[in-house]
Amino acid sequence: MSYLEKEKELQTMVNTGQLMDAFEKFYAEDVVLVEPSGDKFVGKEEARKHEIEFLGKVEAFHSAGITKITSNEEEATTCAEVWMEVTFKGMDAPMKLEQVAVKQWEGDQVKHERFYFNA
Repeated sequence: MSYLEKEKELQTMVNTGQLMDAFEKFYAEDVVLVEPSGDKFVGKEEARKHEIEFLGKVEAFHSAGITKITSNEEEATTCAEVWMEVTFKGMDAPMKLEQVAVKQWEGDQVKHERFYFNA
């Protein structure tokens, strides 16, 4: 399976409400997640807590999609521009979130992911 195919499968899982299933399937034990703020979450356990914390803030998930997606197969790197519409707890209206995620893969696992978005 190509890295592009892996990224598409991962994004499809996230977009159908299976974020944590995708996380467990595709992320390495020594993964590093980097937020736009520079905050780093090192290791799968710390990264998992970060993802669960985000999900805990969501009241309702409405929709999601992929705007652009690409890969550099030789360098095991993928990039996806994605969006999701959610309602956060305590808010009345849905919010559309957009971000770009750049992933470095090793085999079938994401070793490093950096997010870019305008907070």
